Amino acid sequence: MIRSFYNYYLSSEKELAKNLKSVLGFVPNNMRLFKLAFYHKSMNIPEKKAKFYNNERLEYLGDAVLSTIVAEYLYKKYPGRNEGFLTKMRSKIVKRKTLNKVAERMGIDMILTRYTQGKLSFSMLGNAFEAMVGALYIEYGYEKTKNYVIQKILMRYLDIHDLETVDDNYKSQLLEWGQKEGHLISYKLVNKFKQEKRDRFRIAVYLNGKEISTAEDYNKKSAEQIASSFALKNLNIL
Repeated sequence: MIRSFYNYYLSSEKELAKNLKSVLGFVPNNMRLFKLAFYHKSMNIPEKKAKFYNNERLEYLGDAVLSTIVAEYLYKKYPGRNEGFLTKMRSKIVKRKTLNKVAERMGIDMILTRYTQGKLSFSMLGNAFEAMVGALYIEYGYEKTKNYVIQKILMRYLDIHDLETVDDNYKSQLLEWGQKEGHLISYKLVNKFKQEKRDRFRIAVYLNGKEISTAEDYNKKSAEQIASSFALKNLNIL
């Protein structure tokens, strides 16, 4: 309590503390940890050791923690549903598109813009969200993080029942169609380049060895989803 008060009113990071309170609903004790959660690698100077000061490691941790929390939540919420249903529901919740929207609704962008060089992309919001979950886990442990994620995020920013009927996993739809119709669907990274100091990926979708669509994004999985949606439209499946 005393530490939170100091962070909010007296510390050199009090502006960040106020933004965090707006997003999280409280002021964390470890400001350096939560600052790191929003620190994008575009801010790093390659020639210095500071290049390792970014949110990628926290994002890795948060991804694993979030997946476990959601898996446990769904297991208890749907006692009569099978493993396939639970897996699909978890995928819908933890996928990049959903996390991007949740992060936007939480207002994470107002913090992320302070620690990012270049244009802020939608996919960066979801990455920062996962890193934030990683920071919550380190500071408060699994149980408190689980309760916070479920009560303050999942139940507030997501309509779980709406997700039951929505299927926007275009890659999965395309692969299932190909398997059903006897066609070979494959993906290829055709280009990886730098744009605004960030990696950008161009993905091509092939039907029986013939290219049918391409798309690009800052996230490889997102590029695959976009290319898959184009492929479904080109094939008149959607």
